[in-house]
Amino acid sequence: MRKIKIVTDSSSDILTVEGIDFESAPLKIVTTEKIYIDDATLDVEEMVNDLATYKGKSSTSCPNPDDYIRAFGDADEVFCTTITGSLSGSYNSAVLAKNTYEAEHEGRRVYVLNSLSTGPEMALIIERMRSLILDGRIFEEITADIDEYCRHTGLLFMLESMRNLANNGRVSPVVAKLAGMLGIRVIGRASERGELEMLSKPRGERNALVGVIDQLRANGYAGGAIRIAHCVNEPLAKTLSDMVAAEFGAKDIKVYPLRGLCSFYAERGGLIIGFEKA
Repeated sequence: MRKIKIVTDSSSDILTVEGIDFESAPLKIVTTEKIYIDDATLDVEEMVNDLATYKGKSSTSCPNPDDYIRAFGDADEVFCTTITGSLSGSYNSAVLAKNTYEAEHEGRRVYVLNSLSTGPEMALIIERMRSLILDGRIFEEITADIDEYCRHTGLLFMLESMRNLANNGRVSPVVAKLAGMLGIRVIGRASERGELEMLSKPRGERNALVGVIDQLRANGYAGGAIRIAHCVNEPLAKTLSDMVAAEFGAKDIKVYPLRGLCSFYAERGGLIIGFEKA
């Protein structure tokens, strides 16, 4: 029997996958005072609190190829997805690990997907991988299905602060300064190239939630599976969940907290939403 494993980096916010051998290669959040390793031991809320008052420089560090090779273990087939390559070198590390692993272990195969996204959209992809594996699909069927599935998923975000994104060169400092000023939130999405794209800047929480609903519709959502992840803001995530259920009749909704890497970028109060398109 073939030994199959799903591997991801910690930006997926997933720690376990029921019924499947799974491992997450942790990213790191680095400051001059402390290094936060994004694994199961990380106290995310403590990290968020620390960073809210921290005034120095901060950055992130991706898994290296050896980290991925260790995560692959001794699997015959590995299905791996990473954070978008536009935000991190994680995808490149995974590809280097794949090449080494396959060269050193004849007959073993590794599929590496650049999700062009992060967080809850990656979670949907991993859920799809799990379903296909448990259905007994062969390697080629799984990879073809996932390649197609990714064309029908999307990611939105609603942020109260973009300080860490701006400090790490992910967004314009001018745009970042708007977030939080006079109650302004920033709504954006992961573009087709996996880059952060700003969509609107509503003022006030209620307007921001309505703006997310409008952007879900504009980006092809029609009631399919949706994952709403939050950075220390469960009440807002649940409010959005209720709005999605009422507006679209959605049944497959999950609300959960972000882990370390996504919390670093979303910051306190932020929401990241992964969804299936019609």
